[in-house]
Amino acid sequence: MGTERESMLQLAAEAFQLKNFDLAADIYECQLAGPGDPQSRQELMVKRADALAFGGKFPEAFDLYRQASETERLKPVHLSSLIEYLSDSIKRQDWGDRGPGRGEGAAAAAAPSSGVGATGFGYEDITCRICLSFLFEPVTLPCGHSFCKKCLEREMKEKERPVMCKECKDSSRVADVQTYRVNVVLSNLLAKWFPTSHQAGRLRREGNALYAERKMEAALERYNQAILIAPMDHILFSNRSQIHSSLRHYEKALRDAGMACRLMPYWSKGHIRKAQALVSLGRTEEALREYLVCLSIEPDCRLAKTEAHKLLCDLLAPVTDQVPEHISDCSSTLFFRGHIKNSIHIPSQIFSPSLMSSASTSESSEGGEVKGQRNPDVRRPDHRFLLKRKQRSTEEEVEEGGDDCKRAKTEPAEGTDPVSSAVLDPTDLECSLCMRLFYEPVTTPCGHTFCLRCLERCLDHNPQCPLCKEELSEYLVQRQYCKTVLMENLISKYLPSELLERQKIHKDEMAELSNLNKNLPIFVCTMAFPTVPCPLHIFEPCYRLMIRRCIETGTNLFGMCLGDNLKGFADYGCLLEIRDVKFFSDGRSVVDTIGRRRFKVIQHSERDGYNTADIEYLEDVKVEGLAEHELQSLHDTVYDQALVWVNSLKAEQKERIEGHFGPMPQKESKLQDSPNGPSWCWWLLAVLPLEGRAQLPFLALTSLKDRLSGIRKVLLLMTHSRHR
Repeated sequence: MGTERESMLQLAAEAFQLKNFDLAADIYECQLAGPGDPQSRQELMVKRADALAFGGKFPEAFDLYRQASETERLKPVHLSSLIEYLSDSIKRQDWGDRGPGRGEGAAAAAAPSSGVGATGFGYEDITCRICLSFLFEPVTLPCGHSFCKKCLEREMKEKERPVMCKECKDSSRVADVQTYRVNVVLSNLLAKWFPTSHQAGRLRREGNALYAERKMEAALERYNQAILIAPMDHILFSNRSQIHSSLRHYEKALRDAGMACRLMPYWSKGHIRKAQALVSLGRTEEALREYLVCLSIEPDCRLAKTEAHKLLCDLLAPVTDQVPEHISDCSSTLFFRGHIKNSIHIPSQIFSPSLMSSASTSESSEGGEVKGQRNPDVRRPDHRFLLKRKQRSTEEEVEEGGDDCKRAKTEPAEGTDPVSSAVLDPTDLECSLCMRLFYEPVTTPCGHTFCLRCLERCLDHNPQCPLCKEELSEYLVQRQYCKTVLMENLISKYLPSELLERQKIHKDEMAELSNLNKNLPIFVCTMAFPTVPCPLHIFEPCYRLMIRRCIETGTNLFGMCLGDNLKGFADYGCLLEIRDVKFFSDGRSVVDTIGRRRFKVIQHSERDGYNTADIEYLEDVKVEGLAEHELQSLHDTVYDQALVWVNSLKAEQKERIEGHFGPMPQKESKLQDSPNGPSWCWWLLAVLPLEGRAQLPFLALTSLKDRLSGIRKVLLLMTHSRHR
């Protein structure tokens, strides 16, 4: 019998998962008809109620929830499915496709569709994507996105997971947020360009400090001043609501919270503030709705979820239960419980979209009486669910917002540029290293901003910030320098002509560095040959810069020459191609290269500490007819000699050679196809025990016949030396 019951319950659970709610409800109803202890019956009633609710049969569902609560007070776990469904219903009905996304992405979608920023000056680029308000004390994360310092600290404190960037969802490189400093350049720039918003942020910070010291009246005064100069900042109204609540001014707290919700409808914290004020006023059903709105915006909000569970449990509890202390309007609560079955028909009647559009209806009172819930007309039998309220006109909403809302009408209209030409100064956005307009600006964890290439050149010499000398070894290890997005946006928007000029300078520099005939970068080290691998250990700052530039230009090419005491480097060399680079924490790197083309140096020169040269490339002279047949015969003979010498090496010698240079290449069918001749010749020259000075003449030869003849002489010499 037990096995059959378990099978049926499993079938019901599967039907629920497949959204066959009618079947799930029928199975649970059949199971309720059988015997069972009160605890099991309560679980079954809750599950059947869930199925009915998800199936749209709310009168029967809520009747079952009420019956289940008569057995024993429902716990939050019993109502989790209902909470999820109701919050999703609000999201679908109130916002539809325009609503915020799920989870962490909700805040990013929360900006008003009109294009006017949260702070009321119509420019969203300087808005923090966490609080959706003016970017105050901006901190730039390694991914390049900037947020308020306090917002990041609050995220780290409240969330039980690593801080995640709200823009790019990157958390892999965000270490301890407290180690990141305020972006100095960006903070000064915003303070200069947006003085009013910055002043409001400063007053907000002072008010928060006073609030933490429990100096409520002084904190309230700071917020009053801030709202006077920034009447469209929802954060100010939300925080002032909290101060009013602490002073037990619940009507004022509700009015401010409602204003915050109107300014930023998709901001979850505003709805939490509003719900808390409603609870304090005894309007628990409206508070429940606000918590559900919050969950529809941010499903992972633990506070909203906990409070919604608590309120719903209270409202579904039997009428004879003792009413919790925080529910002051006992008569309204009893009315709600007694009329659930007759009042509820469909979700849209439970949670009307008018609640969002009429964000602050019944929030203000005249003569001290709270309108709406305490009005005797509410108890009319034909009145819908307690959260269905009258929608007031736009004029009434403005009156409820008070003078602060009226002042908001004087804010700049959409499309107004908040920055005047009088405050624009290109020197505000100059790199302190190159003294030019920032190009690809990056911000260090210590809060200083530089051009990417300027910073890299400094780190080549010393792993410290060029300004404050803070250690940047860990920053250097990552080598994932992301551009400061906001800085680039501000430059692009307000300094377009200067940016074009800066881009032209950079483009000209890259074109010059990309020229593989003039000023070719030269690595002065050892002999390199075409087609032969040449691994390099890079540790000198000048060569770090050289390798990086080769990669940035996209050529991945530089020259390798033997050192020369008189000229600095030899007159002949080989072009190397970078195949891979492995960086180490101290800035060193191992570069995997391979030889490509030979060249002759026309002019020796120098650039930024490393050698350069004007060059011309070398190619073997091709022969035909009888000379070609003689060349083929010579080639085969020398190749066989080379093969004999290689095979005569000791096993460990041969293994080391092949581990470094690879195995000896096979003979090529067409000798003169490559401008450098057969690759096995270069491989052999690389492994033969010859000094660099003895190898260099082979690189300069443009006659394959002469090169083969020279190799043959070396092999004969090696054979004679061995026999001795």
